[in-house]
Amino acid sequence: MDSTAIVWIAVLMALGAALYSSVGHGGASAYLATMALFSVAPETMKPTALALNLLVAGFGAWRYSSKGLCNWKLVLAFALTATPAAFIGGGIHLPAIYYKPLVGILLWLAAARLLWQPRQLAEREPHAPSLAVTLPTGAVLGVLAGLTGTGGGIFLSPLIILFGWEEPRRTSGVVSAFIFANSVAGLAGNVASIGRLPSELPIFITAVAIGAGLGTWLGVSRLPRPWLLRFLGAVLLVAGAKLLFT
Repeated sequence: MDSTAIVWIAVLMALGAALYSSVGHGGASAYLATMALFSVAPETMKPTALALNLLVAGFGAWRYSSKGLCNWKLVLAFALTATPAAFIGGGIHLPAIYYKPLVGILLWLAAARLLWQPRQLAEREPHAPSLAVTLPTGAVLGVLAGLTGTGGGIFLSPLIILFGWEEPRRTSGVVSAFIFANSVAGLAGNVASIGRLPSELPIFITAVAIGAGLGTWLGVSRLPRPWLLRFLGAVLLVAGAKLLFT
């Protein structure tokens, strides 16, 4: 990669980390979108996204947990199946002909979630889901997390909010811890993929660390969140189209 591309990738990754960490996410879909825009090789995209996810989600989990905003029982209810499933998914190598459309579709789904901002649900008392719900859901999200290099949080958080399993602020803590566990398992499931990490990784790590620090400090209430998330959603749409049609 030339220096100009590296700078732009780092800037976009920092922006993605700031936006996603503000709501407890690791930002993998943003990192995948950025790498897709700059035609990074698919075999490099997956481990890089997981490695960056690991840092951002780990920081977010620590930050939310230290403030008492993480429901560890709910994390465990999903992680019991998600973590081993992510380990299995991480060991599966998909050829580019399959990986690119799969990630492209996931990016579009993530974009739809970002572009569609429903009104805040009416206040209600959170209720814990049964293991009959969390165990299969965790397994599906875990496989997707390891297979594609995402943490699964972009899908878990709307489920938690929509079904009233936890209140919004604590949902961010749950999702951060969930993503961290899946990212660890995804990388462990395919240790060989670490050899495909780019030499520019220290630059990208520095960028997302700065973004995560800013995002978790600002928080949702201090950001003009709807418009920023819509902008990010537009980037995901473009990147998804690039993977699907080129």
